[in-house]
Amino acid sequence: MSEDGASERSERDSGGSDSLAGLGDREGWRVEGSAARVHYEGEGDRYSVEYYAPSDCVVYWKVPPEDAGETAVPVGRDTVPTPLRERIRMDLNAAGVDPEVERRSL
Repeated sequence: MSEDGASERSERDSGGSDSLAGLGDREGWRVEGSAARVHYEGEGDRYSVEYYAPSDCVVYWKVPPEDAGETAVPVGRDTVPTPLRERIRMDLNAAGVDPEVERRSL
C-alpha cells in the first residue's frame, strides 16, 4: 500500500466530524452531536440505525409499531435483514468511514 493509501485509510478509520457530515449527506441520515442516525422500514419491521463516531461503532435498534406503546430495543446484527446491513456499509463507505465497523461487536 502506498503512503497515500495509508493516509486515506487512517482518515477513513477516524470516524471524525467529516465522516459524520458525510453520513448527514446520505439519504435519510441525520447527525445529532457525535452520532448519526437513519430509520429503515421494510418487510413489516422498523429499525433505527446509529453510528457513534467516538466509539466508531454501529448499533441497531428494533422499533416497535407506533401504536404498540413500547420503546425501541437494541438488537444483534444477526437479526437485522442483510439488505439493510449492506446499505449501512455502503453509506459508511461513501461517508469515509471504514465499512468494517458495521461488523464490530460491542
